[in-house]
Amino acid sequence: MKESKWTLLGFGVLGGVLAALLAFFGNPGNMALCIACFIRDTAGAMGMHNANTVQYVRPEIVGIVVGAMILALVRREYKSTAGSAPVMRFALGVMTMIGALVFLGCPLRMVLRMAAGDLNAWVALIGFVGGIATGALFLRRGFSLGRSYEGMPAGGGVLSVMLVVVLVLSVTTGIMMVSTQGPGSMHAPVLLSLVCGLAFGAIAQHSRMCFAGSFRNLIFTRDVSMILVIAGVFVAMLVYNIAGGTFHLSFAGQPIAHSQHLWSILGMYAVGLAATLAGGCPLRQLVLAGQGSSDAACNVLGMFVGAAIAHNFKLASSAEGTTPAGRIAVVAVVVVLLLVGLVGTRQKKD
Repeated sequence: MKESKWTLLGFGVLGGVLAALLAFFGNPGNMALCIACFIRDTAGAMGMHNANTVQYVRPEIVGIVVGAMILALVRREYKSTAGSAPVMRFALGVMTMIGALVFLGCPLRMVLRMAAGDLNAWVALIGFVGGIATGALFLRRGFSLGRSYEGMPAGGGVLSVMLVVVLVLSVTTGIMMVSTQGPGSMHAPVLLSLVCGLAFGAIAQHSRMCFAGSFRNLIFTRDVSMILVIAGVFVAMLVYNIAGGTFHLSFAGQPIAHSQHLWSILGMYAVGLAATLAGGCPLRQLVLAGQGSSDAACNVLGMFVGAAIAHNFKLASSAEGTTPAGRIAVVAVVVVLLLVGLVGTRQKKD
């Protein structure tokens, strides 16, 4: 990281301000900018699942990918690559989403919930860090999904184009589903959401923002550079919540959250482990896809399918708690991820 620590902290604060703006103008408060939740909502809008309270094309997802792509092009960091275990990366995306929806949020939302006083999110942090630590041990022992190869320049922009088309169809036609109640009905104006998404994507691209990578570096190399970006997001949202009276330090009564701690820990353990094996958290995967990585795009598409699976088969949690199917699924996901890590390490050593 060439940026100074104060600059990195500033990038995080700016990202947190963007999240606060989205919350102030209509996004759910402690879900102001959640990658997992917003991918789930967009998947629902396209008819991939029928949970009618979480269906809305989120312009923020489009903005993050396109914003990262624009800045990468400007900085000459755009590079179309592919070929590093795309099917495995797709599967890791599916498992990431299942874990996230058992907890009810991605790592970004976990931090936003922490900044709102949600003690359940602080408990889930234990699982997330544990998953990252496990994944990092696999990486140290030689785990690898293989190298990627440079491809045709246009290939890296396919996901960006697809998302833009979905957003245009959502805004100009009535073919996309839109929730009339629940989280999917709560959203900031489209233009503001898109602009904030573009800006957040550019910030994430420039600062290399990654929730999994930041904790991994902190644990194993004592490098605080990347964690400062995350700290900036937390501080900005903490100030916003305290100033707006939405900070409530408690386990109970938190919006769109549950207090079944074992399953929150396991859900975020799965997210942390899957993100480390895949090379980045859900936000980082969006940014990498914008920079031209078709492998990251496969991971993102896996998250869309994972959202559909989670809701169609009743794996996703709700404010009332987890489901029996969700509990079974998250245990199965953890077991599969551990097997992936072991097999990948063995193959590398051979």
